[in-house]
Amino acid sequence: MDEVKNVLYLSYDGMTDPLGQSQVLPCIIGLSTKGFRFHLISFEKIDRFAKLQDDIQSICDKNNIIWHPKIYTKNPPLLSTIYDVWRMRNLSFELYQTHRFSIIHCRSYLSAMVGLVMKKKFKTKFLFDMRGFWADERVEGNIWSLSNPIFKIIYNFFKRKERKFFLESDYIISLTQEGKNEICSWEGFNHLESKIQVIPCCTDLTKFDQTKITDLMKIELQCSLKINPNQFVLGYVGSIGTWYMLGEMLLLFKRILAQHPDAIFLFISGDAPNSILKQAYELSISVDSIRIQSAKHNEVASYLSLFSMSVFFIRPTYSKKASSPTKQGELMSMGIPIICNAGIGDTDKIIQNYRAGIVLDQLNNHELEKVNLVEIPFDKNKAKQGAVEVYGLENGIANYYTVYQKLL
Repeated sequence: MDEVKNVLYLSYDGMTDPLGQSQVLPCIIGLSTKGFRFHLISFEKIDRFAKLQDDIQSICDKNNIIWHPKIYTKNPPLLSTIYDVWRMRNLSFELYQTHRFSIIHCRSYLSAMVGLVMKKKFKTKFLFDMRGFWADERVEGNIWSLSNPIFKIIYNFFKRKERKFFLESDYIISLTQEGKNEICSWEGFNHLESKIQVIPCCTDLTKFDQTKITDLMKIELQCSLKINPNQFVLGYVGSIGTWYMLGEMLLLFKRILAQHPDAIFLFISGDAPNSILKQAYELSISVDSIRIQSAKHNEVASYLSLFSMSVFFIRPTYSKKASSPTKQGELMSMGIPIICNAGIGDTDKIIQNYRAGIVLDQLNNHELEKVNLVEIPFDKNKAKQGAVEVYGLENGIANYYTVYQKLL
């Protein structure tokens, strides 16, 4: 591509957030080497921004990305979001006057509201990178209660907007094939098949590589966490948040303790330790067997190397058809067996296809008791192969590049 094309990337997620660092920036950096110049608008949480602004600015400067960070407005609820979208729209219009963007790449629904207006006003190509069924996630995550008339109005508004985003965008990115199938099953939407590209959450395989973790690094981490090298370590990485089923994961650990009495449950998470320890105590699990450690993005792989096995249980709601857990590619790349539940995007199919661990159909006592740590269908080499083929950052960038070429 001879002429450099200007792209405006809109994200309501911050680049100082973990997802910004693991998902947004690596893809933009890869695409910026292929003839695209990016302007990036993001909304940053003030505490994270204070800590990481210089780091992210340095990354952007090195990769010729022009970053326009705005501070995320938290209060008052609803009105603050409307205000932020208005700010995003105004800045986008202002930047367009100088840079005449070829593509507006919109991450999720709030950004897409601006992208759709930009398409109509300036005839720019509108790429809807949906990231999931956002309005349904808000309801199923108990953030919006439909019994509240205001939230019901907002939900219906975004479901109408959702239809417009799908029908009027120039291209759509879905994280999962399940999500794509769901969209195409809606009445009058089957023609969208040809303009939906499936690109799951990407993993930088060079960072999540067991061979780069030295024995000395592991020993130092084990000492700092008071973990014996011979202990079985069940691991969880990421925030607990709205969707993750902490109680069920702790029940699995309790089952593991029956097989390995000295086992450790290691959480790599920035969540408040008390919320985890309280549930462990209520389930009669000794807090001495729990470890909770926060980590920067560039430290996560080192901590993952301590896992004997990993777990994530996610509430299998309707909106989760479109979800791709970021941690899955990271764990498979590190060659760590996974225990997860069915009904989350393409997760169970990928785990089974690449013999990357166990998929539980139900999260009840009967199913949890069936987990046999000795006979897990796990093939480390095949799991790593799956990480490359499904989640590899290079593949993700190549797929985005193909979409960009089609848009132009």
